[in-house]
Formats: sequence, C-alpha cells, structure tokens
Amino acid sequence: MSQKIPNDAFSKLPPYSILVTGATGFIGSRLISALSSSGFAVKGMSRKKLLDTKNVKYVQADVFDVEQLEQAMTGIDFVYYLLHSMEGSKEHWKEFASRERIQAQNFLKAATKANVKRIIYLGGLVNDSLELSPHMQSRKEVGEILASGNIPVTQLRASLIIGAQGGSYAMLRYLVERLRIMVTPSWVKSLAQPIAVDDVVEYLVECMKHPETTGKIYEIGGPDIMTYEELMRVYSAYLNKNLFVIQIPFLTTRLSSYWVDLITPVKASLARPLIDSLVHDTVVNDNSITTIIPIRLKSVREAIDIATKEMRQNPPEINPREEKTGFKINQKLLLGSLIAMAIIGTTYYWLDDRPDVYHFGWIVGGFFWYVGIASAIIFVKSKTRLGFIISGILSWITLAFWSFDNFYVVFDTSILAPHPNDIITLRNFVGMITAIIAIIASHNTFHKVIDYQYKGKPI
Repeated sequence: MSQKIPNDAFSKLPPYSILVTGATGFIGSRLISALSSSGFAVKGMSRKKLLDTKNVKYVQADVFDVEQLEQAMTGIDFVYYLLHSMEGSKEHWKEFASRERIQAQNFLKAATKANVKRIIYLGGLVNDSLELSPHMQSRKEVGEILASGNIPVTQLRASLIIGAQGGSYAMLRYLVERLRIMVTPSWVKSLAQPIAVDDVVEYLVECMKHPETTGKIYEIGGPDIMTYEELMRVYSAYLNKNLFVIQIPFLTTRLSSYWVDLITPVKASLARPLIDSLVHDTVVNDNSITTIIPIRLKSVREAIDIATKEMRQNPPEINPREEKTGFKINQKLLLGSLIAMAIIGTTYYWLDDRPDVYHFGWIVGGFFWYVGIASAIIFVKSKTRLGFIISGILSWITLAFWSFDNFYVVFDTSILAPHPNDIITLRNFVGMITAIIAIIASHNTFHKVIDYQYKGKPI
C-alpha cells in the first residue's frame, strides 16, 4: 500500500514553501495552476518579472546566477525543476547541453545552501542501453547532476507529452493539418508512449504527496503504445482527414527539423531536439509508479481532443502589430498571381509561333515550372513558409526568363530564342508585372507568417 501524506498534513506546510521553476513554461504554468487551485501557496520562478496572483508569488531569478537562485529558494521545502535550454538562436542551440549542465550545477549549489528538502525533476524517457541523442543525453545528465548532492531527488521520465502549447503537439498538429501527403524519415516508425499533459501534472503533484517516491526514478507514459506515424494517423482520423505517408530512410533529423521549421511554426531549434528524441523507442519498461499513484491515464485521442479544444478556446496571446497590408490580403494576392503566371505560361503553346518552344529542353523546363507552381499554390494555401519560399524563387526565375525573352526590345538582340512576335512580347511584359507582384506578396507573407504563428495561434 502507498503511504500518501494526507492533504491536511500539507496544509501545515509554511506558505510559499513550494517552488516551481519555469513558471511560464508549458508544464510549469499548469503545475502552478494545479497546486494553487488545490489550496497550496506556491512560488513560481521566472526570468521575467511577473505579478503575483491568488496563492502564487512570483520570484525573478536567472538560473546562471547562484545568488539569485539562493534568494529565490530561501524558505523552500519542495522544488520542481522544469528548466531546459532547447529554444533560442541557432548559436545557443548548439551549446544547449553545456548550458543545461551549468544550470543544473548552479541550481543544486543554491538549493543546498538554501536547505531545500526535496527536488522533483521532470526529464525524458531514455533507454540507457542505447546511444542517446544530445537532447536526451542532456536530460539524463541533468537528473544525475541534481541527484549527485545531498538533497533527495524524485525523477520522472516522460515519453511524448501531448497538450496545448506543447512543442510535440504543435509539431503534430501542423504537420497533419497542412499535409495530406507526408514525406517522412525512418524515425516515424519508432515506438512512443504519449501521455497527456494533465496526467504528467497529476504525477508531479502526487509525487510530492507520496514520500516513498523520494530518491527514485520513475517512467511515465499513457495507456497507448504507437509509432509516431500511427500518432499522426490518430490525429488525422480525429480531423476526419486522409493521410498518405511516404517514408524516405535517408532523411536525417537535421533535415527533418528544417522541414518542420518550414512547414510549421515550430522553430528548428526546438523541432530538432524533439525529433532527436524520436530516433529511439520511448516506451515505459517499469510502470511501478502506477501502483504508488494509480490514476486513470487518458488515451492519445482523449489527449488530442483536450489539447485541440483548449487551443481553440484559449489561443496564445501575441503582440499586435500595425501593418499596411494584412497576411490574408497578401496570401490571396500571391495565390492570384501564381495562378495568373500559370495561365500566362500556357500561351507559349498557343500564341507563340517559334518552334523553339517545342524543343526538349523547353518542354522539360516547362514541366518542372508547372510542378513548382502547383506545389507553391498547395503550400501557400496551407500557410507554410515553404510555400512562400518556393513562390519567391519561382517568381524571380520567371521574371528573369520573361525579361530575357524581351531582351531584344532594348538591346536589339535575342538571348533565349529568336524574337517573339508582338503578342508574345506584350505577354512577356504582362507576365513580368505579374511576377513582380508575386515576388512582393511572397516576401510579405513569408515575414508576416513568422510574426503571426505561435504554436497553434491561428492566422
């Protein structure tokens, strides 16, 4: 039988003797809400200065400053360690492991000086027998650093966490919503045991209440074991969409992260460690925590349903920006100009009297040009940066091609083929104007979509 401490025993804890780090993060914000709504007076630690709320007092501290950390942990009995350094610039991402190591060392030093009684750490589910990715190796090393001192540490190792505002959910959501045909690397066949974020938070809260979890490592996951491809299909079925998956084994995690960066609002700096964690199976091998903390775990479909509804009801706030033209106007302008370019391009085959347009090179070039136009239209309609990039490149190429075809007008000499007739010359000028409009619209949409999209924020 588990030795759970009654809630009334915790009510005797000194106010604000529980500290939650990463207070504004995906897990931290939910944990603070769960603890405070249960009657606990907690502290939330953040790099930002935040206003206090009912039962929550916020402290500002930089994890790289030991003195600030020690002040933040003064009078603290329980600490939840929910810090990471995955997001940020490309330069910072390259050194995230060393940053996380320093964070953990500083934190342990400050917690020891502040006489913290217990640390509860949420890390990633790892297989110790395999060569771990840099991200998962860092998550494991952080746990080892925290446990290397005299303060008892409870470690929870979680598989994929599904919840609104979470990186994994955002990546899943945008990939499935935007792509009916998905080209994927081999990691989509790796097994995972996704768990709902609410279940993770409940485990974190209950670990504090169960003293027998002190100093232990527990693996946590949901009731369903599936590959990431199956997870995408579950979400696709939830949306009543068909999903076609084409697997290409040579796609690396780096290339996959760049692809995700172009298709979704999830930055490559966050997508890459998330994808790294999918290279190996992340399945619970020891479910002993379910005996100590028996909770009803939500299925993957339940977790997706809760996250999707929450995202729709409470989309993340973004800072409004004043702009002369909106995203939708530029998107429609870009789609219109792409379609116009495609129609104008067909006139080579029914208005142009030059035999050159039927040469093999022109036919092949035209085929790939139309494939590019079609791809650009599909991706632009899905509001992906990849679509705006393809549109911009195609528009520049088209502008150059039609400009060179009219080269004779100014310089009285031809570059691509003999002089076009008057109708095609006029057509080229119209096409050049259309291509310029497409270039401007693709530039605007590319930058506007970065401003608007934020892990599920609809445009």
